[in-house]
This record gives sequence, structure tokens and C-alpha cells, in this order.
Amino acid sequence: MIYMEITFQTSTLQKICENPKIATRHLGPDNATKLQRRLDDILAAENVTDLIAGKPHPLRRDREGKLSISLAGGTRLIIKPNHDPVPSKCDGSVDWKAVTAVTVCFIGDYHD
Repeated sequence: MIYMEITFQTSTLQKICENPKIATRHLGPDNATKLQRRLDDILAAENVTDLIAGKPHPLRRDREGKLSISLAGGTRLIIKPNHDPVPSKCDGSVDWKAVTAVTVCFIGDYHD
């Protein structure tokens, strides 16, 4: 069975994602629980388009090429493709169906 690969943009993000106690301290219990569920969903998916929970959607403008997944409240898990080159469609946008490796690049409320 094929699973997606997750890497982390920073060591801090990796610690938050891999240690439930650290996640709870940084994000609160609700977000820490949702984060673990969303990471499990990513690991179990064949590609990004298999993700359903957390209303995943591509971002625009200065976050073009990244995908937002809702946690609790306004907190979001932001991922980007970890491919070189990034799979793309004819229009230049990310071909999320071909993305099988992602990097966690942000956890928080980017609306602030």
C-alpha cells in the first residue's frame, strides 16, 4: 500500500506534529487532537486529493501552491508539495492528484 510522505519546514513544526504534549501546549487540546487526526489522514492517503476531513483547499495570492486544512476554530494546517519539480497542470497550478509527498509549513491562524 502506498502512503504519503510528510516532512516539516522547521524542527519546531516537527516537534509539534510528532509530540502530543508539545502540540497541546502550543495549540490547545482541541487543535492538538485535530492535528493528529489530519496528519494520520495524510499518511493514509495515496495523494492529496484523497483528503476530505478538514475541508482541504488550495490557497491563493501569497500562499499560492499551498493547501489549507482546518483544525479547530480558525487554526489551519498548511502543507505544500514536497516534489522537485512540483507536479503541475497545464495552467501552472499544482496538480494535487499527483502530490504524494508534502511539507508541513505552518500551523496557526493565518487570518490574524
